[in-house]
Amino acid sequence: MASMRDIKRRKESVQSTEQITKAMKLVSSVKLTKAKQNAEESKPYFDTMYETVAGMIAKSGQMSHPFLQKGTSDKKAVIVVSSNRGLAGGYNSNIVKMISKDDRFTPDNTKIFSVGTKGRDALEHLGYEIVNDYSEAMNGPMYDDAIAVGKDVLSQFTMGNIGEIYLVYTIFKNTVVQIPTMVKLLPIDADDITSESEEAADPLERITLMNYEPAAEEALDAIVPKYINSLIFGGLTEAYASENGARMQAMDSATSNAEDMISDLSLRYNRARQASITQELTEIIAGASAIQ
Repeated sequence: MASMRDIKRRKESVQSTEQITKAMKLVSSVKLTKAKQNAEESKPYFDTMYETVAGMIAKSGQMSHPFLQKGTSDKKAVIVVSSNRGLAGGYNSNIVKMISKDDRFTPDNTKIFSVGTKGRDALEHLGYEIVNDYSEAMNGPMYDDAIAVGKDVLSQFTMGNIGEIYLVYTIFKNTVVQIPTMVKLLPIDADDITSESEEAADPLERITLMNYEPAAEEALDAIVPKYINSLIFGGLTEAYASENGARMQAMDSATSNAEDMISDLSLRYNRARQASITQELTEIIAGASAIQ
């Protein structure tokens, strides 16, 4: 049985940990308030951007454009959005598992464009190639960060170094629920978009083709990069809110566990103290009886 001194030291240690988790929960909750607001305000724009470009592609008929066709390379680029800090429950591990458990992505055919040191370090340890790192963006995502990432991956795509581009991030649903998600950015699959559009559109809209001014190729050259940058920035804002929500939830659970441990240690300490007092009284009484 542990001594009273050991129990007391353990209790003090847990109390110190509880103070840290409470402070981290408070910081995360403050950050979450602003991050959640940014994600909610920007979401309608990015949803509309996706719907607009999807509608354009669906109504454009058969077009030959690099952004609509898979490149000659079998390499895949994955933009991985994780966090720079841990203590966020399964937030980072879920992102890493989404890539490492997918048979399409192996260390031999996958290039990682990392936003967040936790995902970068884990995937590098698994043997994946880290092409570039943009971890500073997760200190406070801005649209310029999305432009930098989008410019690099599009450059690799147009040069033929990669044939597909994916974005892996976490959707913020609420404080408790965050959903790891994978989105294919390029090539834009016109067949899938067309089938989705046909389900939602009326017959007249399905047969009405898109008219471009200037030519379709020129329009796509200008629009698709903005589309890619918008989706990346949307992923960054969602992931930033998800990170702080996951960390706040993890720290709340850790604080509750610490409180339970402190209560248990207090009970054990009191029992040990009572046992010590009882033993001392027994020894005194036994000694007094022996003298008599």
